[in-house]
Amino acid sequence: MPAQNKDIYLTFDDGPVAGITDKVLRILDDFNIKATFFCVGENVEREPALYKELIEKGHVTGNHTYNHLNGWETDSETYLSNVARCRTVVNSDIFRPPYGRITYKQAGALKKKYKIVMWTLLTYDFDQRLSPAECLKKAIKYTRNGAIVVFHDNLKTVSKIDYTLPKYIENSLNQDYTFRTLG
Repeated sequence: MPAQNKDIYLTFDDGPVAGITDKVLRILDDFNIKATFFCVGENVEREPALYKELIEKGHVTGNHTYNHLNGWETDSETYLSNVARCRTVVNSDIFRPPYGRITYKQAGALKKKYKIVMWTLLTYDFDQRLSPAECLKKAIKYTRNGAIVVFHDNLKTVSKIDYTLPKYIENSLNQDYTFRTLG
């Protein structure tokens, strides 16, 4: 993304998940910020109302496979079929591979239909060894112009999101960053 602009692309992977995605939405609403959510198809089917709320609130959604598959551990035919299955519930032309793991063959096939979006800053909010304060400190330290920042809206992040996300947003706004969506 353009490094000359003080823009941040706030993204969330793995949802929607009741009890966490709704918290994320409340926090984003508090700051009047839109984000990009890379959704897992089976979670969208489990939480259709929460997915609909994402869309209605003006957030962007992307494909994150139907079953959160690791491309390095999945044969290409199965992987591509899984991505296509996700598209039946997440109609988007942006895609992020779970774990950032995708083979050249899979990427080559997907580039024909999707813009593959990775990240420049992984917050490690899923890492149970990191305290919320440590997670926040790392996220702030590595934020740069044009950063594509990954948080997660899954159950592993429940202990961090209430603390880390609003403080990260506050700090970024105080540094004159603007939040943008992808897609």
